[in-house]
Amino acid sequence: MKLAVVRQRYTPFGGAERFLENALAALAERNVAVTLYTRQWPQTPMKSIATRIVDPFHVGGLWRDIGFARAVCRALERDRAGLVQSHERLTCCDIFRAGDGVHAVWLDERLRRASFARRLSVRINPHHRYRIAIERRMFASARLKAVICNSGMVRDEIRERFGVPEERLHVVYNAVDTDAYSPDLRSHRLRVRARHHIAESSTVFLLVGSGFERKGAATAIDALARLDSRSHLIVVGRDKHLRRYAERARALGLSGRVTITGPQADPRPYYGAADAFVLPTLYDPCPNAALEAMACALPVVTSIKSGAAELALANDAGLVCPAGDAAGLAAHMRALHDPALRARMGGNGREAVLPLTSAAMTQRLLALYRDLLGATLTG
Repeated sequence: MKLAVVRQRYTPFGGAERFLENALAALAERNVAVTLYTRQWPQTPMKSIATRIVDPFHVGGLWRDIGFARAVCRALERDRAGLVQSHERLTCCDIFRAGDGVHAVWLDERLRRASFARRLSVRINPHHRYRIAIERRMFASARLKAVICNSGMVRDEIRERFGVPEERLHVVYNAVDTDAYSPDLRSHRLRVRARHHIAESSTVFLLVGSGFERKGAATAIDALARLDSRSHLIVVGRDKHLRRYAERARALGLSGRVTITGPQADPRPYYGAADAFVLPTLYDPCPNAALEAMACALPVVTSIKSGAAELALANDAGLVCPAGDAAGLAAHMRALHDPALRARMGGNGREAVLPLTSAAMTQRLLALYRDLLGATLTG
């Protein structure tokens, strides 16, 4: 079986790339011949995966996306690629993985509380206009046979916005390594807390994610200001404006109660140091960090526009509030000062994600490919 996979860029901290790495490794083990079309990708030890570099010259994000879309569609046609699965918005794919959700919905959530001038500037931005247009054209394309949605939230948004039939929408949650992310990480608790001068008696809330505006880091800091001195917040991730968030904490008198670490090559020890996980994200189709927190038996507090919310609510594994609602978030965080509630929700969360294995994800993908190709895979 031949599968062409399209992903423009590699980001070491990106959830889409982690999905791809897990999926490609599992597919290679099942003798699926995979060719990866990309601008750049790290060398992989998996010899069965070929890499096709498509890197046309560009200046700026809009030129970058348009140029890559045109060049990769030409390359796929020249190569007579088999089944094409894209992680980018293209009109030349058979399968689209909506790992970033719906761009139009993300803009709506981002601009919900913005000023008129801010809304106008974003709406007329040519890059956003392009993404909305190509998204609409892709979902209307007769070639598109299936959409892989990483949450029920994304499935519903695509169905409601673009009228894609239900049978073409397939929910496949991201896989979680429940051996690497487990309650055993609590062995790091004392060491991490000592490094950051956090008292053992503190209730530590953890936020992991890059792009703090989108992840709701400001809301988490504002919520912490409503809690007593027993509460501490650790924020792990990459952002261009780390200092801005540190200054926000200082302005609220939280300098000793907010720890901003920046990006970490291995964030797992921080899960072990935490008592609960918070992600008041503006919009997140299926945040891996929340699934990993659940695997570590941490209760999760997230927003209604997070794909993890449906898992938390369905399994009594966490609490949900609107994005930007610092008071609501603080109320949920305050409730999680109760060790018994944390233990119950954390245990439920781990049980909920145990079935989300790489093997299960691969089986879902292979079944989808088999249905589309009308072929029988061996092994």
